[in-house]
Order: sequence, then C-alpha cells, then structure tokens
Amino acid sequence: MKKSKFSEEQVIKILKLQEDGHKVEDICRKYGISSATFYSWRNKYSGMDVQELRRLRSLEEENSRLKRIVANQSLEIDMIKDLLSKKP
Repeated sequence: MKKSKFSEEQVIKILKLQEDGHKVEDICRKYGISSATFYSWRNKYSGMDVQELRRLRSLEEENSRLKRIVANQSLEIDMIKDLLSKKP
C-alpha cells in the first residue's frame, strides 16, 4: 500500500478547511490532491478531530496486540490437546 504524503493529522486539518467554508476545488488545488482523494478522506475521517484519531489509533494497536495474544493461546491449546491425545 502506498504511503500518503499527508499524515492523518494533516488530512483532518485539510477537511476542517472545507467545514470552515472553503471550496473543495480550492483546497484540492492548494494541496495538490484530487477531489476523489478529498472525498475518500472525508468518508474515512469525517467528524473526527486529532485527539479522537490518536485514541482510535491506540485502540486499534491494542486490539491487534490482543488478537495476537488470543491466537498464540489457541495455538498452545491445540498443541497441548495434540500431546494429550497421543498415547505413549
């Protein structure tokens, strides 16, 4: 996946310009983005501020960490079941 040249905080600031009354065409021209990019950003980040975005990112990281823990535990449980099911 291609890395955006704008951080998520910058994207939110760009979207706030439109909420403040600037025209989408002017914003796109100023920052060198297409209108499709602007509208996809708006669909993804609409109504968020920087603090909410940081909180969301930390929750996503914690969620992925917890998923890895559960996956590792289920693998360990399967290995123990395999060992116990085999008779010596």
